[in-house]
Amino acid sequence: MEPPSLIYEQAYWQQGYCRVVGVDEVGRGCLAGPVVAAAVILPVDCVPLAEVRDSKQLNPRQRSHLFTQIYNQAIAIGIGSASVAEIDQVNILQATYRAMARALARVAPWDYALIDGKLTKTAPFERVTAIVGGDRHSYSIACASIIAKVRRDRFMARLARRYPQYGWERNVGYSTPQHRQALAQYGLTPWHRRSFLKSLLDRNPRS
Repeated sequence: MEPPSLIYEQAYWQQGYCRVVGVDEVGRGCLAGPVVAAAVILPVDCVPLAEVRDSKQLNPRQRSHLFTQIYNQAIAIGIGSASVAEIDQVNILQATYRAMARALARVAPWDYALIDGKLTKTAPFERVTAIVGGDRHSYSIACASIIAKVRRDRFMARLARRYPQYGWERNVGYSTPQHRQALAQYGLTPWHRRSFLKSLLDRNPRS
C-alpha cells in the first residue's frame, strides 16, 4: 500500500492556504474512555516521514517513535477530547465533532482543514474537506491519527492503574473478550459509556 502523501495539502497550499490542518480522531468505537482528536499543521516545505501510516497499521513502538518526530516536524498540534458524559449525552458522532472542534481551536488560526471520514449536515465546520480513508491518503491526517492514538492510549494506560480488572493498558477501552468478561464480573466504572452498554445495564440495573 502506498504511504499517505501531501497531494491534498499541496492542492490547498497552491491556493494560498498556508495553514492547512489535518484532523483525525480515535476511540469512537470504544466501550470506555473519551474520544480524542488531534489537529496537525505542517510546514509548506515539509518532507514526509517515510514511516508515517494510518495509526492502525503501526505497532505501539512505531507510533511512539513517530509521535516525537511529528511533534518536531509540525508547526502546530492541537488535542481535543469529549468526555464519557458528553458521549452519553449527545451521542458519539456529536461528541466526536466536539473533540475535533476543540483540537482545531488549539491550532487557530488555521486556513483550511482536511478531516478523516464523512461529515454529516450537523458537522460544525467550515473550510473543510472530508476524505474517506483520509488517514491512508493524506499525510497530515495520518500524522493526526498517530498523535491522537498515542495520546489516548497513554491516558487509558494511566486509567488502567486505577481499574486494573479491565485490561485497558492492552485493549484501551475496546470491546475485547477480557473487557466484556470484566464488565460482567465487576460492572461499570465511571469511565464506561453507558449509552454503549445499555443491554448490560438492563440486565444489571445497579451497575
